[in-house]
Amino acid sequence: MNINATLFAQMIVFAILIWFTMKFIWPPLKQVMDDRAQRIGEGLAAADRSQRDLARAQEQVNEVIREARGKATEIIDQAHARANQIIDAAKAEAIVEAHRQVAAAEAEIVVATNRAREDLRRQVSSLAVAGASRLIKREIDSNAHKALLDELAAEI
Repeated sequence: MNINATLFAQMIVFAILIWFTMKFIWPPLKQVMDDRAQRIGEGLAAADRSQRDLARAQEQVNEVIREARGKATEIIDQAHARANQIIDAAKAEAIVEAHRQVAAAEAEIVVATNRAREDLRRQVSSLAVAGASRLIKREIDSNAHKALLDELAAEI
């Protein structure tokens, strides 16, 4: 056996193996690797899109939160304003009620004063009649002199 023939036979077998591999094995293997590379690329692109979408969604959430806080602040301010209006209205109503009560009390005082004056006039007239009766030492008819006493009371 000759080394050259073996080497030549091995080269032919190797060339057939390379041709067979390039013709039947390499194309499906390359197709699988290309498909996998494409899926990985699509996955990376989808991940990038997802990150952009997440960033946009986060911005929208932050905007909604800002709007909600603004509305909440506005509602709180309106509530404070309404509370101040209610307090002012209650104060005004209390002042009106106080004035009404003062006026009623003043009217009551005037009525009580007039009543006290009338009672005082009656007492003064009774004392005057009693004093006059003692001075004259006789009884004065109260019915006859009632008109006189009323006139005296009106003058007082």
